[in-house]
Amino acid sequence: MQEGKGLLIIYTGPGKGKTTCALGTAFRAVGQGLRVLMVQFIKGSWHYGELDAAKLLGDDKMEIRPMGRGFVKIGSAETDPEDIRLCEQAWQFALDRISGGSYDLVVLDEINYVISYGMLDAEKVAAALASRPVQVHVICTGRNAHPRLVELADLVTEMREVKHPYTKGILAQRGIDY
Repeated sequence: MQEGKGLLIIYTGPGKGKTTCALGTAFRAVGQGLRVLMVQFIKGSWHYGELDAAKLLGDDKMEIRPMGRGFVKIGSAETDPEDIRLCEQAWQFALDRISGGSYDLVVLDEINYVISYGMLDAEKVAAALASRPVQVHVICTGRNAHPRLVELADLVTEMREVKHPYTKGILAQRGIDY
């Protein structure tokens, strides 16, 4: 068995919990002395509980960088060029940190979304992740993980909704959903 190899992990699927699962893995990594970075491709200036939790751990252990604007137009609406620019900027930032050697685990939160929306090229992302430094772990989150990334990954977990409080009219809960 090979130990010390950086894993490529994907948390995907239509169910809730992809980012939460990545944060749990990040928390475990910090507990083992690893340095963690989470780059959030869509989340922007809203307040999320994970930002405060990461600050409590200390920037020298875990850093979360929200680099989007919160929502991205998809479907019939044309994607705003500013969202594409921010996405490309976030990707370059993440890529520089993955290759830079100062992080043991880099979480690319919501990257599966921006790939599926056509804002980032899946082949370009896959090639970069395949050639990353051997010891760096990477987690990709978001629905609709691209088949090329799934093929490349060491671990893929698909979240599936069985039951959701929203269907009963229960809104997002502080500390649970944000």
